[in-house]
Amino acid sequence: MSETMKIILAVVGVFAAGFLLVGTNKQQSTEQLEAASMIRNYVAIQTMANEKCPQAIKKTTGEQVFFPSETLSDKESYVTLKWIGENSKTGGFKSASCTLSASLGGISELVIDDKVIIKK
Repeated sequence: MSETMKIILAVVGVFAAGFLLVGTNKQQSTEQLEAASMIRNYVAIQTMANEKCPQAIKKTTGEQVFFPSETLSDKESYVTLKWIGENSKTGGFKSASCTLSASLGGISELVIDDKVIIKK
């Protein structure tokens, strides 16, 4: 068998596998579709919180935060991220909590050192 024939057979095999995968993915149950939708929603909320909350904390305190020390969520409508300040001895914040609500599409509550900055 020539090299050209092997390449053609490999390409045909890839197309066949692709058609097979597409065919099996179209037959998802309602429960699978709902679960996938809930996961996508949670990822969207979590991603939005990881983008907006650190920006709001930096704007308010001047300190940049990276990884939250705690994350709370009902996995449907809100995500609360909490940070412990690293520079509290030199004038930085001690703790920060940021709640992002899916219904608002943004930050619904921002509390820094027990002082409410945003409350919607």
